[in-house]
Amino acid sequence: QVQLVESGGGLVQAGGSLRLSCAASGRTFSNYAMGWFRQAPGKEREFVAAINWSGGRVYYADSVKGRFTISIDNAKNTVYLQMNSLKPEDTAVYYCAAGSGGGRILYYTAPFYHDWGQGTQVTVSS
Repeated sequence: QVQLVESGGGLVQAGGSLRLSCAASGRTFSNYAMGWFRQAPGKEREFVAAINWSGGRVYYADSVKGRFTISIDNAKNTVYLQMNSLKPEDTAVYYCAAGSGGGRILYYTAPFYHDWGQGTQVTVSS
């Protein structure tokens, strides 16, 4: 059974940085894509970033391009989300997700992902 465990959330001032980690276990992930989503209170879950397991392709929401970087350490089965220049509107619960079996266009969509972590809170104060 796939397990995804996020860590690294917290409280930071606007303009600051955080790095989220997602440790994956339970199977071989070589054909998987990994994604980060976030959900703010009263809002729908939204796509943030995705990466294929080899790390050769990355995808970002327009709202985070140039500020966030997704990366993967295959040896550690861990996906990272480096978040710089944080804004109050980045405040949300951030979720790590794993998916397989579809084309790259699906990486932006929550239904593609069949395994999810428990989420980690990120709060950016103004």
